[in-house]
Amino acid sequence: MLEPRIQRHFFDSADLQNQAAELLAKPIADAAQAVLGCLTAGGKLLACGNGSAACAAQHVVTQFVGRYERERPGLAAIGLAGDSAVLTALGHEHGYTAVFAKQVQAIGNPGDVLMVFSSQGQAANVLAAVDAAHDKDMTVVAFTGHGGGALAPRLTETDVLLCVPHERDARIHEVHLLAIHALCDAVDAQLLGEQDPA
Repeated sequence: MLEPRIQRHFFDSADLQNQAAELLAKPIADAAQAVLGCLTAGGKLLACGNGSAACAAQHVVTQFVGRYERERPGLAAIGLAGDSAVLTALGHEHGYTAVFAKQVQAIGNPGDVLMVFSSQGQAANVLAAVDAAHDKDMTVVAFTGHGGGALAPRLTETDVLLCVPHERDARIHEVHLLAIHALCDAVDAQLLGEQDPA
């Protein structure tokens, strides 16, 4: 029977989300403050990741450029994985490791925020983007799991690490999505007030 196996996904996810609620509340609040400070000072958010992490990066960008749950003016955010012409050109000319870093070098400014998604914290192109962001005096917000991988030790004291305490990528991605929504809600609450969305 498949039903118990299917139910276990829901139960395991709910257990992890309850555990992550305590562990990630402060890092999410710190990330919201970093993003809010950047955007209200005229900066922008850049976001990147690979595969399903690229989808998470694009998702957070849509929440800022469009809206989360309440109407507000769009906020400056750019996804670095969405332009296939740029990605293929950079990959062809500079290698896949450089596809995000070259974009950060081109459009990132001091005070901007780079938000990276890497469930295992090992993606070479994400690590290179983090290094490029630091070279530009940008803040990094890193969504990871698996203990943070090689990404966690690369972060500085002004960066924010949101590391899901799990080893299974599916569960990590689920918590990343919830964390994105909590982050967007926190930013909107600061911009628009605390009331619940209609």
